[in-house]
Amino acid sequence: MATDMLRLSGLHAYYGKSHILHGVDMTVGEGEIVSLLGRNGSGRSTTVRTIMGLVTGEGSVTFRGQEILGHKAFDIAHRGIGYVPENRDIFPKLTVEQNLRLGEKTKKAGAKAPRWSFDDMYGMFPRLKERQHTEAGVLSGGEQQMLTLCRTLMGDPDLIMIDEPTEGLAPKIVELVAGYLKTLKTRGVSVLLVEQKLTIALEISERCYVMGHGAIVFEGTPDALRANAEIRKEWLEV
Repeated sequence: MATDMLRLSGLHAYYGKSHILHGVDMTVGEGEIVSLLGRNGSGRSTTVRTIMGLVTGEGSVTFRGQEILGHKAFDIAHRGIGYVPENRDIFPKLTVEQNLRLGEKTKKAGAKAPRWSFDDMYGMFPRLKERQHTEAGVLSGGEQQMLTLCRTLMGDPDLIMIDEPTEGLAPKIVELVAGYLKTLKTRGVSVLLVEQKLTIALEISERCYVMGHGAIVFEGTPDALRANAEIRKEWLEV
């Protein structure tokens, strides 16, 4: 069993007076890929935004044993958590390469060498290399998704949370992203994946959580979820 890197205990979150998360318990282990599944509006994005300090929460969120709930997003990022939002948050007037440079982790004396380089990014996604001097705003949706993922990786996170990375992408690009996520694991990066496409999530994850109405309604392996038609029908299938 992987050592817990991230642990949520009794996590509640609110948007104004609306109570969105209702006591969420979840863990992500060292070098583990975990999927958080559920229909739109189930609370998945709110969960990762609360972990990242973008939504006010109550309860406990620990990263490597240290409480981070209530910390600012930049502090949480400095501790080693990367976040790729669903809205492909690129800088449209900057080039691909300039976007990647903005993601680079500040080099400190005596610090270990970063896991990722420009060559890694361009090796995984050759299309970005072809367009490295192009303004990011004119890239296709798929290219912008690649760029957002890569820019986050340039910060050398130990855990990366990715919200709907395959939304709106062509099947060929979806497969590319799935392969890319497996590559993260080989580099020692843990992944918390928010995803609606069951096929991708079950293919690459070691464990899955299913969320409904702001609470966890299932936790188990991909095989256990495949075998549980009742959970899939009630909480996942449209």
